[in-house]
Amino acid sequence: MTSAAAARAPRSRAVLVIVALVALAGIAGFARLGVWQVERLFWKKALIERVEARIHAAPVAAPGPAAWPAIAEAEYTRVALTGRFLHDREALVQAVTERGAGSWVLTPLVTASGFTVLINRGFVPPERRERASRAQALPEGTVTVTGLLRFSEPGGGFLRTNAPAEDRWHSRDVAAIAAARGLTPVAPYFVDADATPNPGGFPVGGLTVVRFSDNHLVYAATWFALAAMLAGALGFVLRHEFRLRRAREQAH
Repeated sequence: MTSAAAARAPRSRAVLVIVALVALAGIAGFARLGVWQVERLFWKKALIERVEARIHAAPVAAPGPAAWPAIAEAEYTRVALTGRFLHDREALVQAVTERGAGSWVLTPLVTASGFTVLINRGFVPPERRERASRAQALPEGTVTVTGLLRFSEPGGGFLRTNAPAEDRWHSRDVAAIAAARGLTPVAPYFVDADATPNPGGFPVGGLTVVRFSDNHLVYAATWFALAAMLAGALGFVLRHEFRLRRAREQAH
């Protein structure tokens, strides 16, 4: 048999079975990933709708210790709480906002119920980091704060770790800030204060960014396209092999 004839020889049935099984497994895997992304798409849409409803709802009482074990479903709930600020224990956390670079001012609020909540009172530029530069906005006595419940941000920011010993904070890590400031008992969340103006203009509240990545439709289309391409490649191979076999049979 010549080399050209050998090149045209069909593959064995065993090889074709293995190729087909591998391809079918790949097609099923890609299709399942596409279905999973569609499921995630509907889950994300429902999450966004829930969050939108929460941030525009009337404020409710901030969850107390009895509710902390089930706090996982409460993020972005609009809450209100009354108490007194501990201004001397505030923490400044690095921030980049629509107003530029600066700091979040996180101040402990001792509630009337006895537990403490870290309040993100808002943004200050570098020249307002010192409390003396915003003395007008350091209320004494009982205050009421309304804002959005947020989850702790442990560890630090992108490529930057919090350094409690140096009082350098890159994320709103509730547990670490509470430990560094000697606060107890402290809620496992913080509250982003709303846009109610503070005397003197700083801190600036109401800068919470509520944004969820929603690329699931693109991912689903990609996985389904890969499944279709693999199915097309399998069909091409099997059709080619069938033609080779038929040509060989006719030749004999």
